[in-house]
Amino acid sequence: MDSPSGKLTRKNRIIVGCQWGDEGKGKVVDLLSRDADIVARFQGGNNAGHTVVVGGTKYALRLIPSGILHPGKICVIGNGVVLDPFVFMEELAMLKKSGIGTTDRLFVSAATNLVLPYHCAIDQGEEAERGNGGIGTTGRGIGPAYQDKVRRSGIRLADLFDDGRLKAKLDIHRRTKGRLLDGLPGAPKVDFDKLYTDLISLRDVLRPMMIDVSLMLEEAHKGGAVILFEGAQGGMLDVDLGTYPYCTSSNTTVGGALTGLGVGPNLVDEVVGVVKAYTTRVGAGPFPTELNDRTGEILRDRGGEYGTVTGRPRRTGWLDLVLLRHTCRISGVEKVAITKMDVLDDFAEIKVATGYELDGKVLDNVPVDIARLPDCRPIYRSFEGWKSSTVGITSYTELPQKAREFVGFICRELNVGMLLLSTGPARDQTVMV
Repeated sequence: MDSPSGKLTRKNRIIVGCQWGDEGKGKVVDLLSRDADIVARFQGGNNAGHTVVVGGTKYALRLIPSGILHPGKICVIGNGVVLDPFVFMEELAMLKKSGIGTTDRLFVSAATNLVLPYHCAIDQGEEAERGNGGIGTTGRGIGPAYQDKVRRSGIRLADLFDDGRLKAKLDIHRRTKGRLLDGLPGAPKVDFDKLYTDLISLRDVLRPMMIDVSLMLEEAHKGGAVILFEGAQGGMLDVDLGTYPYCTSSNTTVGGALTGLGVGPNLVDEVVGVVKAYTTRVGAGPFPTELNDRTGEILRDRGGEYGTVTGRPRRTGWLDLVLLRHTCRISGVEKVAITKMDVLDDFAEIKVATGYELDGKVLDNVPVDIARLPDCRPIYRSFEGWKSSTVGITSYTELPQKAREFVGFICRELNVGMLLLSTGPARDQTVMV
């Protein structure tokens, strides 16, 4: 069990988002990194951002695990991630400027596939071609990079250190991607000769970081190290089990942690799901509890709901327990971390969707055909708001009674325990339950 004093026991934990991303995983990972030795990122790319506030300074990380902000912690990027090496270099420079060292404590799997400029160009060109039927991609090249990975034509980190192999692969992509880009008039141009030179220039920085992540984690586990598994996005964006095709291109659920780092389930002690006290979504796709009214605007403004990477305003709505039942089940969530409780402080009434109505029937779970989600009408339960500030509260007993009733209801409905409750963006604005 976790200590009642608020100090967590040392466990290997997988952290997953339980909505459409942007749940506040960055802060949760940052907090739990204190009790871990290694923080391991297992999927996604720089299309997702984790924002962490430390000592009044805001850090926006896109690829590097937020555990890097803790001195002495080892951080790794697994084979399940698609890595834009140029964005990665920007993050390294940002951390260095902030006085945060990464030497001998940041490593990348040799099998990690790279996101390169032609992936971004294709992503942007194809989204432009879709017009009003776009899927809401960020244009960061993530989908096309995963496509290359799956069809076994991707360029991996290890390929950078073999001239012949790198040139051969780039030549193939010069031809195949060139033909594709010629048919996408809205796509940016790509200079493949410059790309080769730019990639070669990164070797000296990247070579010391390249390791076999799977082997490293196995040996660390045998030596007693505690590992924190960090994911990006959320369960409803999972390519298999989310709102397909309005999803990301990787497995954001617990299975992605195992395949994305090359480890077995014996390394996992606990799965923690991060849940925002309301719901947000970026980009296109179904959103049953969306609020296209003044209430939705208030949630967006008070919650600062703008994308870490894109700056796009997020769509907002009430908490949806139907979606949460789905994501908690598919990831085997045992405890939740509830974030942004303070955003609800001034509401006189707070709603929670407990079911859907579809074709005259009441559903407790998402429809079998998830493409029917736009046809679902949420069934709400209303809660009286607590109408007092929870900002900075660190003790569960100090929370307003109605706030405790609200979070208690969530946990009972999901049949999970609660690990922590966030009452603000800073590290110390947290209730450890």
